[in-house]
Amino acid sequence: MLLKQLTLTQYKNITSRTFELNPKINCFVGDNGVGKSTVLDAIYHLALGKSYFNPVAVQNIQFGQEFFVLEGRFEKEEREEKIICSLKKGQKKIVKRNGKVYEKLADHIGLIPTVIISPSDRDLISEGSSTRRKFIDGVIGQTDKVFLQHLMEYTKILSQRNALLKYFAINQTFDQDTLEIYNEQLVERSTPIYESRKRFMEAFIPIFKSRYQEISGQDELVSLEYESQLNDALHQDMLKSSLAKDRMIQYTSVGIHKDDVLFLKDGQPIKKFGSQGQQKTFLVALKLAQFDFLKSQTGGAPILLLDDAFDKLDQKRVSQIVALVDQNDFGQIFITDTHEDRTLNALENTKAGYEIFKL
Repeated sequence: MLLKQLTLTQYKNITSRTFELNPKINCFVGDNGVGKSTVLDAIYHLALGKSYFNPVAVQNIQFGQEFFVLEGRFEKEEREEKIICSLKKGQKKIVKRNGKVYEKLADHIGLIPTVIISPSDRDLISEGSSTRRKFIDGVIGQTDKVFLQHLMEYTKILSQRNALLKYFAINQTFDQDTLEIYNEQLVERSTPIYESRKRFMEAFIPIFKSRYQEISGQDELVSLEYESQLNDALHQDMLKSSLAKDRMIQYTSVGIHKDDVLFLKDGQPIKKFGSQGQQKTFLVALKLAQFDFLKSQTGGAPILLLDDAFDKLDQKRVSQIVALVDQNDFGQIFITDTHEDRTLNALENTKAGYEIFKL
């Protein structure tokens, strides 16, 4: 998949701009706040139907304006795909493919496989389990629509079960039969979600380890570990045994919505025992492994977005990353950097064509 042309209208801090893009490497350089990350976020938004940096859609409209429009002209297997994403205040977001509006956004996910590497990825290490769950679900969801559907249904049923538990508490009542219906519906979805996550991690971990070693150039022992309550018990049994607790706290305390992925170095949490550079390398390796996984599943190279990805890395590691993405197995790449010299030095030996846009 190639992005040939990108147009932003009233999106964040860009009023109106069109970019004619290189099929290999595109670099956006300039000071902080000029819109470099906005360009990459627009590409992500067109690919996944949402902003990477701000999930509150209306806040992506330029301040003082009423709407935004993003337009991308893609090429896939010599066929043009025109994607438009627009939002007007007070209305529902619209995503169109070749002039036709998607009835369900989930139908669009996977058309344009995309991977972003950004300083905000730090949240994967520093924040709670939900951030790491969203990461693995986002990777699986780009290649498995059944998984995505199960996950959406599970989330909806979970919300309904929690609302029922609150209703019981407020009204001092209880209906076992009604609760059991929700339990059964949750279990029907949680088991295949768990199995999909487990299979994904088994395939993903070796890819991640290989990428980490490539970038670091060192034989450091790093790993990922999938942690789930379903590793040790059946979901239906846990729902029964946790009933008293759930009624007291008024929400569902067990299930795949509690899953986590542990980030480990030498068997210890990298959050506590990894240096800043090791943590950054860990995250870059994680995202390049995501790239490899998506490519293996789709047969084509995803679009790769590197947003200030060189932050906190020395020139040697910057050059190593660019050397990796310069290999033939990578497709189209977008890079932002505040240091033009750093980018030019890293691209000095690249065999691929590139374009530099100064913002």
